[in-house]
Amino acid sequence: MDTREEPPIVSLVPTCSKDPQVKMSAQESCLSLIKYFLFVFNLFFFVLGGLIFCFGTWILIDKTSFVSFVGLSFVPLQTWSKVLAVSGVLTMALALLGCVGALKELRCLLGLYFGMLLLLFATQITLGILISTQRIRLERRVQELVLQTIHSYRANPDETAAEESWDYAQFQLRCCGWYSPRDWISARTLRGNESEEPLVPCSCYNSTAANDSLGFDKLFFSQLSRLGPRAKLRQTADLCALPAKAHIYREGCAQSLRKWLHNNLISIVGICLGVGLLELGFMTLSIFLCRNLDHVYDRLTRYR
Repeated sequence: MDTREEPPIVSLVPTCSKDPQVKMSAQESCLSLIKYFLFVFNLFFFVLGGLIFCFGTWILIDKTSFVSFVGLSFVPLQTWSKVLAVSGVLTMALALLGCVGALKELRCLLGLYFGMLLLLFATQITLGILISTQRIRLERRVQELVLQTIHSYRANPDETAAEESWDYAQFQLRCCGWYSPRDWISARTLRGNESEEPLVPCSCYNSTAANDSLGFDKLFFSQLSRLGPRAKLRQTADLCALPAKAHIYREGCAQSLRKWLHNNLISIVGICLGVGLLELGFMTLSIFLCRNLDHVYDRLTRYR
């Protein structure tokens, strides 16, 4: 009778008695990395929102310094300062939710943070779809508003925000009128006698063509005598105009705007895609952190 003992069976598969602890440690590290990543980036946006809010408040309180800084006196500063201040507050509020929710691991704040980001992302997508599908109607509406603004230019001294915004657009885009400077013939406040030549606002003045870099400032600060007989202007308390035969921009703003959009299309699309991807990334990280916090705590207590 064979009494030899068989050798013990050695398994080639390593035992996994400590695998749950190793797995939990890796998952904890991953969640900690996500938590501090969300905290740091939201802290950056919180500081950025604070700077935007301070900048808007500075414009609202100290308009004189800002006007002297940009060199333009006709910008509707109050409206833009309020927009900047509100944008800064919203950015700070959203970033604060992300910071506190990630650092303190609070599911309610992380869920609210995710919901606000989702709402913002959906709003941006909706606006993009509306702009792309209603482009022709939008262009027609903008054209009607611009021509109406030109027609009633400075007719009501108490409501000049639209006119000042259009002056700023003409100066920045280096254009005059919507189609051409002849659009200003319909402006009631710029009409003279039949013997007088047509007038256009001073925002149409082309100081580069006139070889006079200070010409625009001279027009707006009523130092008109130095420009010579060519710039024989008609001016009221809030109105600055010059002859259409003077050195003005000959291109309409519709064409200038199309050129600007064509030249900056790649930058605009890139910025929109970057913002959208950033929002999607933050939403993904926040919902991942929110859903896995309880699972990690339950497993930790189970294995301890």
